[in-house]
Amino acid sequence: MRLAEALALRADALKRYQEIRVRAQTSARYQEGEEPAEDAAALVREADAVLDELEDLIRRINLTNAGSEMPGGGTITDAIAHRDVLKMRHALYTGAADWASGRGGGAAPRQLRSELRQLTNLNVAQLRDRADVLARDYRVLDTAIQQRNWEVDLAD
Repeated sequence: MRLAEALALRADALKRYQEIRVRAQTSARYQEGEEPAEDAAALVREADAVLDELEDLIRRINLTNAGSEMPGGGTITDAIAHRDVLKMRHALYTGAADWASGRGGGAAPRQLRSELRQLTNLNVAQLRDRADVLARDYRVLDTAIQQRNWEVDLAD
């Protein structure tokens, strides 16, 4: 099985677990004289089995990521860490630019000339340019990771 297939299975297992958990919670209590919609105990056992499957997939995915090299050097784990930080940096720069330009939900615009003006010491254009570069770098790296996921076999 390829790593990408295991990632899809992991996403499906996580979604399945979340759905079963909600069903178990909603069936856990019912009114006297009525029957529950589903057997909550059976749902808990089913969710537990899905979690066992999920744990195995996560373990194997992590082993694969840590042991698989990216074409430019480093492991897939290294690339994922870098991609995650690129996403956070992008959010930092776009958020700062939004707040500096007044679109971040800060103070309302002045209604009267006697009200204090809002100023910024940030260069919004530079922040947006940097955010654009970070977004491009993120997309390029994410594409490389996705491609590598289809090339690597899942570890046992």
